[in-house]
Amino acid sequence: MFESNKTFSGENKSDEIFLVLKEKVERLHHYSDHYFEQNAAADAAQKTADVEAMLAETLRFLDSKKEQVASERRAQYHYLVGRALNVRPQHCPQAQAALSRAVKLDRALVAAWNELGDCYWKKDDVKEARACYEGALQQQRNEVSLRNLSMVARQEKHPSAEKRAESVEQGVTYAKEAVQLNPRDGLSWLVLGNAYIARYFTVQNPDTLKLCMSAYQHALKDPEAECHADLHYNMAIVLKYREQYQGALGALSRASALDPTWPPPRLLEERLLQYLARVQELVALRGRLRARRLAQLLQALDDQQPETRPLASLQEGANPAAVVLGTVACSVHTEDGVPFTFCLVDRAGTCVAVTLYNLAAGKGVIIGDSVAIPQPFLSHISLSYKGKQYQFDSIRVETPSKLKVNGRVLGRDKLASVQLSSSKLAS
Repeated sequence: MFESNKTFSGENKSDEIFLVLKEKVERLHHYSDHYFEQNAAADAAQKTADVEAMLAETLRFLDSKKEQVASERRAQYHYLVGRALNVRPQHCPQAQAALSRAVKLDRALVAAWNELGDCYWKKDDVKEARACYEGALQQQRNEVSLRNLSMVARQEKHPSAEKRAESVEQGVTYAKEAVQLNPRDGLSWLVLGNAYIARYFTVQNPDTLKLCMSAYQHALKDPEAECHADLHYNMAIVLKYREQYQGALGALSRASALDPTWPPPRLLEERLLQYLARVQELVALRGRLRARRLAQLLQALDDQQPETRPLASLQEGANPAAVVLGTVACSVHTEDGVPFTFCLVDRAGTCVAVTLYNLAAGKGVIIGDSVAIPQPFLSHISLSYKGKQYQFDSIRVETPSKLKVNGRVLGRDKLASVQLSSSKLAS
């Protein structure tokens, strides 16, 4: 995990040796976290070696000052050794040993409990990680333990959808308390935003996306949180689901710049650009249907809901008094299945994309289905990215129950069941 507690209970400001050691370890973590602010992306392959070299120098320095550390500081000294070793992205047995010794010497050392929890987290031992964070909370309510428990709650496996949903809500509760304890801590705001994303995948409510963005905006105000690639990556996911594609692509670009060694931002950018290009093409070509086939499908619309409005007459945004009717010309593949996207053509031959949320897997419409959409919300998608233009019209539908397909209102069996993303959203 990326969180760390940088304060010590009862720290003696006069102990200059200890303060020097503490600063040395924090400098190591800052160097690792901000590596690409000082080095080009081309140096990505060198990062591990550079951080290891600085870690070795830090450990030598700690060892050289070991005998000068006061006896009452022994637990904190082992904590610093463990924290230094924990700069490694993978689990480090030596870090675990040092941190375990620290908490045995001083069970009230909150920072050591949290760092030990991070060790177990890297080991994929969620149960022991939870025990460490809860151990820290027994000593003191603190935002680090709470935000870590928020992540743990969202990672725990449960046999039922109801239990998974309960864990998601527990994750939101932990993150909210962390923010309340320290409203200026950007990492807690980041974790709260991630918790809201997990809630969104439980029920795809657009209001939850607003809560996500609000939390991430708070996180961006903290320079320590702003440098985390996953903040920008997760924010891009939210912007994607809000269909704010220009902002999503900008956030992905920032995430890649902050950590060129992390593949997800580049992969999501590629998929999003492919999706936009595909939608643009299919809308322009009316799903690539042959003219005779399309004419047959449109002719079948003549006897259905004559009071409907032409797609071309819609205004951008909400159209509360309108109903539009068209035939499905094609569907558009998406990697994660959200939203289900299809092209709709009305009697006049106007074609738009329709993005449908909260749809159960495998329950989408097919070519030739007639679809009526009341109160359509229209967006004119227009953006430019890396020299390419993307333009098309899109109607967003939040739930299948708003649609009438082939003259029938869709039933509850079309509604998505509880589901969670397994990506880095949970961290």
